[in-house]
Amino acid sequence: MDGLKAAAGTFAGGLIVLVAALVLAFLGPARAAEACGVASWYGTESCSNPRCLTANGEVFTGRDLTAAHKSLPFGTRLKVSYRDRSVTVRINDRGPFIAGRSLDLSRAAASSIGMIDAGVGRVCWRVL
Repeated sequence: MDGLKAAAGTFAGGLIVLVAALVLAFLGPARAAEACGVASWYGTESCSNPRCLTANGEVFTGRDLTAAHKSLPFGTRLKVSYRDRSVTVRINDRGPFIAGRSLDLSRAAASSIGMIDAGVGRVCWRVL
């Protein structure tokens, strides 16, 4: 009977480790709750394909409150703050592909936080 209890305990412990591993794999380090970094903005003039599609297949117009990030899952919503303003964006693209930058904001998102003229700026974001 003690062997059966030990086996059940080992199975339960293994199951807990498996669930924890799956949660970590799904959420991973890319879903850090808060971060800061350098952001830039982009518009349709930077499209590399004729229909101007984002990495998740949406048509990019620059008029939606969206952003590109290298690893956050598509659909992740972020509250992005720049100076005293903030905007909520949805990740729908990959990038930026310039060293030292963490986010690429759509023109609409950059405009709503007053970052158009600067072009780039230090922002902080929080996963919603």
